[in-house]
Amino acid sequence: MDVVSLIPQFGGFLYTLTSFVVALSVIVAVHEYGHYIIGRWSGIHAEVFSLGFGPVLWSRVDRHGTRWQVALLPFGGFVKFLGDANAASGKDEEAMADAEGDEALLRRTMHGAPLWARSATVAAGPIFNFVLSTLIFAGIFMAQGTPRDTLTVGELLPIPGLVNELQEGDEVVSIAGLEVPSLADGARWAAFRNQIPSEQPLDYGVRRDGVEVTVSGPNLAPPYVHSVAPRSAAADIELEPGDIITAVDGEPIVAFDQLKVIVENAEGRVLLLQVWRTGQTIELALAPRRIDEPQPDGSFATKWRIGISGGLAFSPATKSVAPLDALTAGSSQVWMVVETSLSGLKHMITGAIDTCNLSGPLGIAETSGAMASQGAKSFIWFIAVLSTAVGLLNLFPIPALDGGHLVFYAYEAVVGKPPSDLAMRVLMTLGFGAILALMVFALGNDIFC
Repeated sequence: MDVVSLIPQFGGFLYTLTSFVVALSVIVAVHEYGHYIIGRWSGIHAEVFSLGFGPVLWSRVDRHGTRWQVALLPFGGFVKFLGDANAASGKDEEAMADAEGDEALLRRTMHGAPLWARSATVAAGPIFNFVLSTLIFAGIFMAQGTPRDTLTVGELLPIPGLVNELQEGDEVVSIAGLEVPSLADGARWAAFRNQIPSEQPLDYGVRRDGVEVTVSGPNLAPPYVHSVAPRSAAADIELEPGDIITAVDGEPIVAFDQLKVIVENAEGRVLLLQVWRTGQTIELALAPRRIDEPQPDGSFATKWRIGISGGLAFSPATKSVAPLDALTAGSSQVWMVVETSLSGLKHMITGAIDTCNLSGPLGIAETSGAMASQGAKSFIWFIAVLSTAVGLLNLFPIPALDGGHLVFYAYEAVVGKPPSDLAMRVLMTLGFGAILALMVFALGNDIFC
C-alpha cells in the first residue's frame, strides 16, 4: 500500500471532521446555554453543563455551584439540573425523595419547580437556536449589504475571450435594448432576465459620470460557478467557485440558462465540460443527478441538476442594510428553512420525494467540510441553517426531546398533574428507541444513497 497517497485523503477527512465538530459544538453550546440560563433565572439549579460526552477532559465549578466541563466525545452536550437522573432530564427518584421535606431545595430541582419554570427552561434550547440563526443571517446580510435599486456594476468577473467595456460604478440602464427594471421589483426583474438573449457580447446602455453611453459587455448571467452544492455531481468532480464553463460536449455556451437546458435535456447522460479556471482550460466529465427541489408553493419537483448556482457577470454594487431590516430578513430566512424542512419531511413520509433527502451524521459532516472549504461566509451560513434544523428537530413531540417534555407539561397543565412515573419511563424508552431508529435510518442513507 502506498501510504503517501493516503495523506491527502486523511487530511481531507480531518478537515471534514474538524469542520463538523466546530459547527456542532457552536450549535450545541448555544442550545444548552439556553436551557442553563433560563433555568437559572427561573430558580432551577444546574449541576453540570457539559460540552461533549464521555470522559471529562476539563472542568471547573462556578460561583453558582455549576460544574462546567468539556468531555472527550464532542458530538453533543447536555445540562443536568438538580433532580435529573440523566442528560435527558429523567427523574432521579432518590434525589427527589430526599428533597421532599425541604421546600426550598425542592423548588430548585427540575421536577419540583413550577410548571412555568420548567416549560420556559425546556423551550429555551430550541429558541436560542432560532435566535442564533437569526443573528447570523442578519449579520451576513449587514456585512454583504443589499444591491442598489438601480443595477450598478461592482467587481467585474474575468470573462475568457471577451473584451469587457463595462467599468465599476456604471449604472446599467439597458441590456440588448431591454430596459433594466429596479432590482426591488422581483417580478419585473425575473421577466427581464428571461428576455435577455443567450449570446455575447451584448450592448449595455450605462450611465457613466452622468452621461449615457453604449458599451460592449458579456452576457448578464454567464455559465459561472458561484457556489457548489455539497455531495453533488459538481462537487464529486471538484468544480470550484469561480470556474466558468465555456463549452459542453464541444458546443460553446455563454449563458447559464444554456447550461441549465443542456443539463435537463441530458437526463443523466454524462456531459463533457470545458472549464476555464484562472486562465487555464480543463476538461471534466460528470453526469447530472435527479434532485428534489422545493417550489414556491411548498411542493417539490424532481429536476436534473449538477449542483452549481450561477451569478451575474459582475457583483452588483451594494448599499448598507439597517440592523432592524437585517433582523427582519434574518427571521424570514429562519422561517423559510423551517417551512422547507417540514415540507420536505411531509413529502418524504407521503412518498412524494425520495427518503435519501434525509441526511445523517456522515452527510452532515461531509456538508460541513464542503461549506468550510468554500470560505468562512459559506461555513457560517451553514451553521445558521443547521442551528435552525437542530432547533426544529428538538421541538418534535418525541419523548426525550425538548418537544416531548413540552407535551408532558401541556398534559400536566390540562389534567392538573404530570403523567405517572411508570408512564414517563415507558414513553422515554419509546422515545429513545424512535430517535435511535431515525439515526440508523439516516446513517443508512449516508452509506447507501
